[in-house]
Amino acid sequence: MRVLVACEYSGAVRDAFIARGHAAVSCDLLPTDVPGPHYQGDVRDVLGDGWDLRVAHPPCTHLAVSGARWFKDKQVEQAEALDFVRLLLAAPIPRIALENPVSIISSRIRKPDQVIQPWQFGHGETKATCLWLKNLQKLAPTNIVDGREARVHRMAPSPTRWKERSKTYAGIAAAMADQWGGL
Repeated sequence: MRVLVACEYSGAVRDAFIARGHAAVSCDLLPTDVPGPHYQGDVRDVLGDGWDLRVAHPPCTHLAVSGARWFKDKQVEQAEALDFVRLLLAAPIPRIALENPVSIISSRIRKPDQVIQPWQFGHGETKATCLWLKNLQKLAPTNIVDGREARVHRMAPSPTRWKERSKTYAGIAAAMADQWGGL
């Protein structure tokens, strides 16, 4: 399958699909953190390039309810972020997954098809992650574990905090590649 992983600099989801034999490419405005097929630029440049599957992680800065107290001050940015989500959901790709934390996408566009947690995929942490799906089944948990800690929410401020908070857990990336890569 030809897989585009949009808004991904980490290579986590891209590399999970590559490990299972798929032609996967990540795309982000940032350079990739690890070597591999990566388009550094605007995902709109490559949306129509004949992909079979697209997984997108649009920036949540102006969408996540964790930042609701600032919503009144960033209405223009929020409207632009929602338009970007609409574009990603309507892309001419047969199978689409869009991932974001609990956000206003649910009230402004539509409810997610599924909410997953890292502890369902081998990571003893909590971080509710919403999935909006098109022609894809819901992810089935692969490794339910104890020790459910809210590490992501308790991270100390730092210049790289946003990067650490947005990285896809390896267990979730593997589940995406295993379960959606075989369709």
